Amino acid sequence: MIKGKAIVMSGIRPTGFLHLGNYFGAIQNYVKLQESYTCYFMVADLHALTTHPDTKTLNDNVHRVLAENIACGIDPEKAALYCQSHVRETAELYLYLNMLAYLGELEKTTTFKEKARLQPDNINAGLLTYPVLQAADIILHRATWVPVGKDQEQHLEMARNYVKRFNHRYGEIFPEPMAYNFGEDLVKVPSLDGEGKMSKSENQLATLYLADTDELITKKVMKAKTDGGPTSPGMPKPDYIENIFQLMKLVCDQNAIDHFEEAYQNCNIRYGDLKKQLADDMVKFISPIREKAESIQNDKKYLSQVMEMGAIKANASAAETMSLVRAAMGLNY
Repeated sequence: MIKGKAIVMSGIRPTGFLHLGNYFGAIQNYVKLQESYTCYFMVADLHALTTHPDTKTLNDNVHRVLAENIACGIDPEKAALYCQSHVRETAELYLYLNMLAYLGELEKTTTFKEKARLQPDNINAGLLTYPVLQAADIILHRATWVPVGKDQEQHLEMARNYVKRFNHRYGEIFPEPMAYNFGEDLVKVPSLDGEGKMSKSENQLATLYLADTDELITKKVMKAKTDGGPTSPGMPKPDYIENIFQLMKLVCDQNAIDHFEEAYQNCNIRYGDLKKQLADDMVKFISPIREKAESIQNDKKYLSQVMEMGAIKANASAAETMSLVRAAMGLNY
């Protein structure tokens, strides 16, 4: 990695399977970012413990997320692709930042309230201080840019607050991290049921996962919600039909899109043909990623090398930061 580049940091929890929304909403942009920035892409295995304390499947989940990210184009030679737990300084900075975090603000975070509602018997301290650990992940590398979705903007604002409090109390050590705005490159991938966007945990039959078989992809697409078709020329599309056209724009040839657009406007569209076209092109898009990810996931030696290489990069950055932090706090006795 080249010194002097702006620093980008992002993390993904090893829970659930990566899906089409992850690819077009995040990973394809990370592939571009690694060419121009110093990038730290982290598998957030410690974060996963707040909601999934049973670690029996964690090893396989971490390997799968790493493999899928690499299969999608993340280059371990260009970016630091590492596991959160492999950077011990994260826990130290997390501890210091907890002294700057207040109970009232943590209890008010949207994600805490939602997670507490979903797991009322496991409202642990890690769940409460999730934004503090997230802030530690980001500022440990003194990152200036963080690609985040709408649901994480509150956490990023809290990270900036911790930076301000630390810098005010101990001196200017950390830059304030800002949300990286992809602008026109930010793609929202709609679900197949016409309800919201694709999700790891919501309706799994309405989400296309990068690990789905060809048969399952076809089955899901063919079950996508449609209707009796337009009844007059130029009739606007309902949201669930617009969603299918939006998905086509991600993977289909422009000629195919134009053909079905014209058919819709002329009231002679055949939705079965439309969905078969989408299913075929979706299979062509996802199957090479799935096959490459499976090959990488089975190569445990290579994945160990990737994690070791990423940890070396991340630990070098973390050690440099924490040396400055301890000096600023007066902890060098």
